Amino acid sequence: MITGLLVLILVGAALILYVRVVPLEAARWHRPIEAASDQDLTGGAIRVLDGDAALFGRLDNALGALPRTKVLAGSVAENRITYVTRSAFFGFPDITTIELRDGQIRMFARLKFGASDLGVNRKRLEGLIAAVQ
Repeated sequence: MITGLLVLILVGAALILYVRVVPLEAARWHRPIEAASDQDLTGGAIRVLDGDAALFGRLDNALGALPRTKVLAGSVAENRITYVTRSAFFGFPDITTIELRDGQIRMFARLKFGASDLGVNRKRLEGLIAAVQ
């Protein structure tokens, strides 16, 4: 019984470590957002706003200020930035891309692991929109 419990603890610790250190390939995640309208997805969300460089800059600042969030790729000058936000305890990565294109700001937040994000990414995008408008 103790051996089984020890194995479960070790496997759990290994999974947590894997989630925290798994490489995130910028080429896979830092891509143009093709959706042109809002969408709620099982593992994320897309929001599209009318916007300009000033609003894009405010979104960049707001995203960069979120806890446990880092830039994965891109910049304001490129008009596309992809961020990684990790959950507090396990460190699960969520990927958020924002881009400015043709007078629109497109935002796509999605999970890397699992099938459902329980609405976390949708709430993050809606909170960002509320914070900058």
